[in-house]
Amino acid sequence: MATDSGPGLYAVTRGSGPRIVLVHGFTQNHRCWGPVADDLARDHEMVLVDAPGHGRSAGVEADLRTGADLIAEVGGQGTYLGYSMGARFCLQLALDHPDLVTRLVVVGASPGIADEDSRSQRRERDGALADRMAELGLPAFIDEWLAQPLFAGLDAARGLVRDRLDNTVEGLQSSLRLAGTGSQPSLWPRLEELAMPVLVVTGASDHKFCAIADEMVPAIGPNARHLVVPTAGHAAHLENRDAFLSLLRAWLRKPQVQRTS
Repeated sequence: MATDSGPGLYAVTRGSGPRIVLVHGFTQNHRCWGPVADDLARDHEMVLVDAPGHGRSAGVEADLRTGADLIAEVGGQGTYLGYSMGARFCLQLALDHPDLVTRLVVVGASPGIADEDSRSQRRERDGALADRMAELGLPAFIDEWLAQPLFAGLDAARGLVRDRLDNTVEGLQSSLRLAGTGSQPSLWPRLEELAMPVLVVTGASDHKFCAIADEMVPAIGPNARHLVVPTAGHAAHLENRDAFLSLLRAWLRKPQVQRTS
């Protein structure tokens, strides 16, 4: 079932059972969860969201906080699972709407850049990247984006180029400028507010984000856990889908720690 709430976000709902809300990464859309969503839909209700500036939400311009509010409106209460950009949206959502997030799963997540000067420099790079996108056009930009070392583990099929081409230059530009890492307020000081069970997932080859995860988990507290997907990089759920699903399902089955203080 598709949901298009006027000025809000587009989402597709399918399956039945406990709800999981999926929020994709930059240049993707709701279809990019592919077989991961298919597997989870066997025993869960899945809400697959097109994030602001992406897919059928391409016309929605929103910063991280406003985007998190919009995702909360369409997602409702459940487990929230976000990848990369989607993980940053889900972190913000869990902090601003903790009553809606029964469990939080983030893949390749960053709580932002703590240093203001570094954040300003990243904001400038994000803006320059948005300008370059207009110069290159969408197909060439997607090729260049996926050629980054960060995505070295994605082959042509798992790179989901065809789905990424359903985006628009204008939508992705607004996403970069408004909700890119350079525009994201640092959430590091607020991580201790996350009282729900939190799973932080990284690919074993994604050394940068493994290091970030190792800082995030103690900052959150005993309700958080870091699990590493073998033979995978940044897009761990796409690069080694079976191992990712095995780790995720085992975690979902176990009684979770809800921090009370």
